[in-house]
Amino acid sequence: MRIVDWADDAEGGPAVVLIDQRALPQRTDQLHLGTVDEVIDAVRSLAVRGAPSLGITGAYAVALAAHRHGTATPDARAAVRADAERIATARPTAVPLSLGARRALSALAGGPAAVLAEARAVAAEAAEVHAAAAGRAADEVLRHCGPGPVRALTICNTGPLATGAVGTALGAIVELHGRGALAEALACETRPLLQGARLTVWELARAGVPHRLCVDSAGPAAIANGLVDVVLAGADRIAANGDVANKIGTYMLACAAARSGVPFMIVAPEETIDPGTPTGADIVVEERPGDEVREHAGTPMTLPGTPVYNPAFDVTPAELVTAIVTESRAWAPSPAPSAPAPRTAAAPR
Repeated sequence: MRIVDWADDAEGGPAVVLIDQRALPQRTDQLHLGTVDEVIDAVRSLAVRGAPSLGITGAYAVALAAHRHGTATPDARAAVRADAERIATARPTAVPLSLGARRALSALAGGPAAVLAEARAVAAEAAEVHAAAAGRAADEVLRHCGPGPVRALTICNTGPLATGAVGTALGAIVELHGRGALAEALACETRPLLQGARLTVWELARAGVPHRLCVDSAGPAAIANGLVDVVLAGADRIAANGDVANKIGTYMLACAAARSGVPFMIVAPEETIDPGTPTGADIVVEERPGDEVREHAGTPMTLPGTPVYNPAFDVTPAELVTAIVTESRAWAPSPAPSAPAPRTAAAPR
C-alpha cells in the first residue's frame, strides 16, 4: 500500500495521491489532490503526517506545481518556486518537509518530468534509508538490553504511514518481532489526535506484533513499574547538539526512562539532524488549533470556548537520549545544559 504516491492519469490531470490518515482505522480512504493548495491543506490537517512522509509529499507537491504551471518561462518557474516555498513552510517543525520540497525544486531546470523523477527518487531512497535505520536500531536495542525478548514502549506513529515505507521506531519494533526478540509493544494513545491508538495499533495489528495500548500518562508509570525494557521514538527535527523534537509526550517518557535506567532511543533518518539548528531552544514548535482538544470526532470534550494549550511537539534534551540511530550510525549525544523553552508558532488557520 503506497502511503504517498503520484497519479499521471487522475481525472483532471496529475495528482498527489495520499492515504487519508484522518479516516483510519475505520476506513482506508484515498485522496487525489490536484492542486498545491489541496496538498497544503492535507499537510496542515494531518491527512498526511510523519516527518518522512511529509518529505515525500513535499517533493511530489513541487512536481505537481511544475506540471500545473509549466517551466518554460521565467514567470512559470517563479510560480513553481513560490509554491515550493509555501509547501516547505506548511508545517514548521518537521525538517524533511522542506528538504523534500527543495530537493524536487533543484531539478526545475530540467522541466516537469525531471522534477517528478527527483520526487520519485526521494520516495525510493526513503524506503532504503528507513529499512537500514530500523535494522540498526534493532541491533542497538539488543546491544543495550540483551538478547530479549524485550518489551518496547513507543509514542505517536512511526511506521509506514509516517515514513512512506518500513518505519523508523516502529520499523525497529517490527524488526525485533521478526527476529523473535520482541515480547510486546506498548503503544501510547498519543493525545490529542490519538495517532498511537488509531494508527500505530492499526499497523501493529497488520504486522501481527503483540501489543497493548496505554493512555499517554500511563507510559511513565509503565516504565517505573518495570514493564518496559526500552523506549523507542521517532523525531521531526534533531538539533545539532542532539536535542530532539518529537510528538508531545515524548519528553515525559524520556524523563521517566532516565529516572528508571531504561534506554531511551530515537530512530530517524540522517536528514532529520539539522546542523542549522544549534539546540532545542531554536526549534519552532507548532501549536495546533484548540478544537483538536476541545472536541473529538465532532463530540465536545469540554466546555465550549475553553482556552487550550496544544503544542504538537516537545523537545527532549540530549542528556536524556541514550542513542540516536540513523541509517548510517548510532551515537550518544553529548550531555548539554537544559535548554530554555522552545518558541511556539501560531496555530495554522
